[in-house]
Order: sequence, then structure tokens, then C-alpha cells
Amino acid sequence: MKRVFDITCAVLILVLSAPVLIIVAVLIRRHDGGPVFYVAERMKTPKQPFDLIKFRTMSNVEASQNAGVTGGDKSDRITPIGRILRRFRLDELPQAINVLRGDMSIVGPRPPLRQYTDAFPDLYTCVLRSRPGITGLATLHYHRHEERLISRATTPEETETIYTRRCIPRKAALDLIYQRHASVCFDIVILWRTIARVLGR
Repeated sequence: MKRVFDITCAVLILVLSAPVLIIVAVLIRRHDGGPVFYVAERMKTPKQPFDLIKFRTMSNVEASQNAGVTGGDKSDRITPIGRILRRFRLDELPQAINVLRGDMSIVGPRPPLRQYTDAFPDLYTCVLRSRPGITGLATLHYHRHEERLISRATTPEETETIYTRRCIPRKAALDLIYQRHASVCFDIVILWRTIARVLGR
């Protein structure tokens, strides 16, 4: 039932948001150049990676400068269009393609970078028993707080410290609560509340 729900939602997202997807792609191409999409490795399980698809929201740099999460130390690289996309989470719409591929679910833990599954293998072995999602319980209840925490960081090292010590454990705890109560009905509630929160912005 969950897979049917995921496929149905992903198709609806792509069909209903098609005009938005086209407009965003044109704006990024016109104002920021290519590429339009940002494709990055994320982990489906602690050992199985996949290519996550998003609209590009940051200026192009060397791959080594993209390591880790985006904190205050990288804020100057976010483009004006990228800030709008991030605020309304429009940059994540292309992840509906990942859902159709079976890499992700609509609702679940956010897919982590390999460096974090390598650093916390036991934790992510538990968390990633649930397929990664576009939104989830941790995203709904902790995402904005996480953004505030890491936005204060001024160096990559400070961002990494805040994220690994304060964000990962709290998000994992929420992801495990979701896992214990996972159902299609719970997914619908989380998805609806996510949409309401985004529209409320």
C-alpha cells in the first residue's frame, strides 16, 4: 500500500506541478546558467547509494567544496532564485522522480550523505530500515530548527560539529518514532501538514 501511495503521489506531483517545474527550470537556466539540476549521492541504505535530484540552488564550485551539509559558511553561495526555492521547498520537487525510481518514498527519513552513514553506521542501520523520504516526521518538526542552528556556523568545521552533535541524534529519534508508527494514514497526515506549513510561508 505504501508503494502504491508513493507512486500515486509522485505522479500527481509531477503532473500538477509541471508548469512550475518548467518555469523554475527556465529561470535557473536564464539567470544562473547550467546545470538546472543538482544531482548528488545520497544513501538509500548504509551501503546502497543513489543519485538524488534537486533543482540547483547554489553557485557551481569544485566538488570538494560541496562536502557536508549547507550551513552558514555556504550561505553566500545560495543564489537569489535558490533562496526562494529553498524557502518553499520547490527545489525538492524533482525528487518525485526518485520516488518513481524506487530510491525514495514520499514520507520517510531524509536521505543522508555517505560521510554520515560511515560515521554513524549503527544509527543509520536502524533509521534506514525505512526508505528515505521527501518529507518526514523529523523534517516536519525539526527542519526549521536545524536550519537556524547551522545558519549560525561560519566555518565548515563548525557546521559539521553542530550537525553531527545536535541535529543527527534528534532527527534520528524522530525518524525512529515514525518507523514504529508508520502507515499510509500517518504518511497522509505528515504530507498534509508539510504542505500546509510550506503554504503558510
